[in-house]
Amino acid sequence: MKKIKFQNFDKFLLAALTVVLIGHYAKIIPVKTDEVLLTFFASIAALPVLVSAYKSLKNKKITVDLLASVALIVSILSRQWASAVFINLMLTSARIFSDYTENRSRSAIKSLLKLKPDRVKVKKRNRVIETAVSKIKKGDLIVIELGDRIPVDGRVVDGEAQIDQSSLTGESAPVGKKKGDSVLSSTLNISGSLVINAEKVGKDTTFEKIIKLVEQSQRDKSSINTLAEKFASWYVAISIVGAALLYILSRNMSLVLSVLLVTCADDIAVAIPMAFSAAIGRAAKRGIIIKGGDFLEGLIKVKTIVFDKTGTITRGALKVEKIVPLAGFKKNDVLKLAGMAEFYSEHPVAKAVIRNANENHLEFQKPEKFQEYPGKGSTAIYKNKQIVCGKMPFLKELDIKVSEEGAKVLERIKKEGSSSTLLVSYAGQLAGIITLADELRPETKRTILELKKMGVQKMVMLTGDNESVAKAVAKKIGINKFHANLLPEDKLKYIREYLNKKGKVAMVGDGVNDAAALTLADIGIAMGAIGSDTAIEAADIALMQDDLSKIPEAFELGKTVAKISRQDFWIWGIVNVVGLSLVFGRIIGPEGAAAFNFITDFFPILNSVRLFGYKFKVV
Repeated sequence: MKKIKFQNFDKFLLAALTVVLIGHYAKIIPVKTDEVLLTFFASIAALPVLVSAYKSLKNKKITVDLLASVALIVSILSRQWASAVFINLMLTSARIFSDYTENRSRSAIKSLLKLKPDRVKVKKRNRVIETAVSKIKKGDLIVIELGDRIPVDGRVVDGEAQIDQSSLTGESAPVGKKKGDSVLSSTLNISGSLVINAEKVGKDTTFEKIIKLVEQSQRDKSSINTLAEKFASWYVAISIVGAALLYILSRNMSLVLSVLLVTCADDIAVAIPMAFSAAIGRAAKRGIIIKGGDFLEGLIKVKTIVFDKTGTITRGALKVEKIVPLAGFKKNDVLKLAGMAEFYSEHPVAKAVIRNANENHLEFQKPEKFQEYPGKGSTAIYKNKQIVCGKMPFLKELDIKVSEEGAKVLERIKKEGSSSTLLVSYAGQLAGIITLADELRPETKRTILELKKMGVQKMVMLTGDNESVAKAVAKKIGINKFHANLLPEDKLKYIREYLNKKGKVAMVGDGVNDAAALTLADIGIAMGAIGSDTAIEAADIALMQDDLSKIPEAFELGKTVAKISRQDFWIWGIVNVVGLSLVFGRIIGPEGAAAFNFITDFFPILNSVRLFGYKFKVV
């Protein structure tokens, strides 16, 4: 409430100071009245600046408000009322701009995630009643109809619908949801209807956590912001000492005041934080949650990226890679036999086989008998003959011989590095071999290439898989360095090793299994963090989608915000040189210097504003 009141007061001051200055220069106000108005508003508007400078000094900090306070005091003592009003107009505009930036970023986040509805339909026994969202409790059944926005994180217990998750993840295509699927707050139902069991409500929902994260990250200072503050500290000190020396040498208070007015650096104090705030807001719109400006700027210094393999480079789900038929069988025959033997199994290999059979539109009968042997394989009976699916030791245990041809195929497959191999036999004869591998994310190779173009010198893959599997995956995606056969604690060892090398180290993982490694790295990037408390807590940058291509986008944004910040400093420097030249050339005096500073203050600020509408080049 206080902040709103101060914002309204600044708006009043801006209007009043503008009117007073127009009246003064247009000479439409009587001289005595004009002087009274200038004196009054110059004094009143100076109070916020003087109070801010006093508080900063009390906290042992030097800010641009101190330099502005000196300029104001000198103006008032010299009875340069118009100059004092100009200074206040400049500082009031800067404060309003700063507030605008903060509000713009906050409204960007809230429009990105949308606001939850005030009312929601809750199913109780056989009745559906409407109630306030604030009254929803865990375990309540929420009815979501066409066009409704989901107010909680929960699980579908009935119905089917297409959900637009773009507000959270940035993905354009709607996602189908059915019984058993999880749904997230702030997402929109665009087709169908659902009944949802509320699992997370209020501040525990994904919506609230992301709002909190992004707002917190906008308050956190990045090193370039800290650099701007350090710059302000020595710059203000030099300016004040320089002004004192100039007065001693020239005894010309008008000249000293003009120099102070030109060199007041309030534009930089607004422009740099604005750039980072805008960038974090833009990233959030793309489903990239950056916890602070430090991490955004830190991406520029990353020279090594360490990727966890399973769930990051790959989807963490097996997929049939190749089917090699033997002994006169055809590929579809081998797949049908495997489908029958694995029909009732819940093993990941079985699920991959059944899924592949369905994708190929193969129809096969349910087995007459089925038996699963944990860790070995499964058997089934079809037309009174036995189907056996499993690893080599299991087939040997059942006295099923592998032909010379089959042995050669197995040797070749071993060298190729498949994650898993399934041998399929029928009636005591090896019918074929199915190889399965953890499915690569389609965007992985392109992401690696983009990161190399952006200056990342070393990319490393860590995995618990064996050497041949790791080598095959690394070769496919263009990574030269990998470490295989790792336990979870081994990953930390390698992160520490790379931390001692040149540049910063980023770790990319799924946020659950890799929480420790994400925390240890200079910058932890969690994949698919949406709905995962562990990922959000452990990572410095959380990608809402399981989409590696978001990483180059974050790098691109980091480079862009650093570039714009450097431009702001250059613009400020050039403007100061021009202004001082006009002052020492006796072309402008105090009033002209104040007007010059007011107008040119907007140059770096407008440069930073460009980030609010930034369009990503990496697609």
